[in-house]
Amino acid sequence: MKKLLFLMGLIFLSISTFAQSADAVVGKWFNKDKEAQIQIYKKGNEFNGKIVWLKNPNNEDGKAKTDVKNPEDNLKTRPIWGLEILKGFKYNDGAWDDGTIYDPKSGKTYSCKLTLNGNDKLNVRGYIGIAIIGRTDNWTRVK
Repeated sequence: MKKLLFLMGLIFLSISTFAQSADAVVGKWFNKDKEAQIQIYKKGNEFNGKIVWLKNPNNEDGKAKTDVKNPEDNLKTRPIWGLEILKGFKYNDGAWDDGTIYDPKSGKTYSCKLTLNGNDKLNVRGYIGIAIIGRTDNWTRVK
């Protein structure tokens, strides 16, 4: 009887952990420098993220920062605040991958993979080509 209860407990724990794992990334996250907060949300079967707070939202002229490094001229005037920088992530075996991350500081878009390290740390790996060539930043959950 004890073995059966133990086994049922393990199964329940596994199912509940799996059920919440896909949405565990949803929420607000500080970027590595704590200069911005990114809200990660689910849209259909994909996860995206947008900038919802900036430590310094204005440029030297006192105006809202815009996407001046964007390679497309028509996008250089869009505000950084509210900018969707994470797009198209799909949950797959404990990670969110097949997405992209846009870096407004450089105007470049990279392939990206997200993995949780505990509940409050998010490893954000941006890369070009194969995942070996890239950089990982650690984001922290906003409490």
